[in-house]
Amino acid sequence: MKNIKLLLLSSLLSIGLNGQSLIGAWERQDTNEQGEKLKSVLLFADGYQVLTTYNATTGKFIQTNGGTWSLEGDMMTKKIEFDSENSNDVGEKSSFKVVITEHSLTIAGTDMVFTRLDDGTPGSLQGAWLMSGRVRDGVRQSRDTSGPRKTMKILSGTRFQWIAYNTQTKQFMGTGGGTYTTDNETYTENIEFFSKDDTRVGAHLSFNYQLKEGDWHHSGLSSKGDPIYEIWSVRN
Repeated sequence: MKNIKLLLLSSLLSIGLNGQSLIGAWERQDTNEQGEKLKSVLLFADGYQVLTTYNATTGKFIQTNGGTWSLEGDMMTKKIEFDSENSNDVGEKSSFKVVITEHSLTIAGTDMVFTRLDDGTPGSLQGAWLMSGRVRDGVRQSRDTSGPRKTMKILSGTRFQWIAYNTQTKQFMGTGGGTYTTDNETYTENIEFFSKDDTRVGAHLSFNYQLKEGDWHHSGLSSKGDPIYEIWSVRN
């Protein structure tokens, strides 16, 4: 009975008002003082979220922040694990009201309205993942995912974003993201922003992927052309 109650609670935390789920991708477009069009993309996986803003035309990265989230009624609570603009916010919690419909997410009392991009489909890798290892010269090298230094990747049904950061030092080390597709065992990324190098915006990268014992095995050539074989584990 206890396990059933825990499962029900977990399910309720991922459901919004009127039975609408937050899981998936949301978008908000705006214009800055210079007349540049900005795009803000909000990704929700089970228990984890990330919000990123970048130039909608050039892909120039502006800022990102994210961490854990929960929802009780119409009150959302977030705890920041990384913030590219203000590291002092790392570890802080905030709560606020949200209004959720089938197609929109509104932060109550503000002009922040996001439009749904997807509901966690159709891509087969939706969720929050942590890099847990690499394979070099045929040898698997494991990485401790419980430590403060993390590389997390959050995927909706159509969008992806990776973030490298350290919760202990509060250091943000980089991020990149855009859209993705999965077709048989081919995973393709279309980069829309990259914090360290704007020239990578517009690149299309295809990789082999397999799910083995719950882990995501990811291999191919990096955006620099170097061979990679990464292993990602679902973040619990």
